[in-house]
Amino acid sequence: MALTDQEFRLQADLALEHLQHALQPIADEKGFEVELQNGVLQVVFDEPAPSKFVVSPNAPVRQIWVSALSRSFKLSWSADEKTFALDGEPLNTLVERLTQQFLSQT
Repeated sequence: MALTDQEFRLQADLALEHLQHALQPIADEKGFEVELQNGVLQVVFDEPAPSKFVVSPNAPVRQIWVSALSRSFKLSWSADEKTFALDGEPLNTLVERLTQQFLSQT
């Protein structure tokens, strides 16, 4: 079942807040910033090279889009998992994996 506009906004806001909290300990340890403003989450790196990941809701298609590592990832709502996911990978897991992948670059 598809989310209504209101349900999408609520679930997207909750997902971004949860992602921010999940990333904060890693950010504190590894020295990058996690900023949630106006419904958009940004992960800002200085090392190993200046870069930014952007995680934002796309209301018209009811997806959360992640721009990271020069790619775009489009996550849809999974009613079974009660989260936004891409090919079964939840938002938090995807962004944490991409973050670790970026940080391991030399």
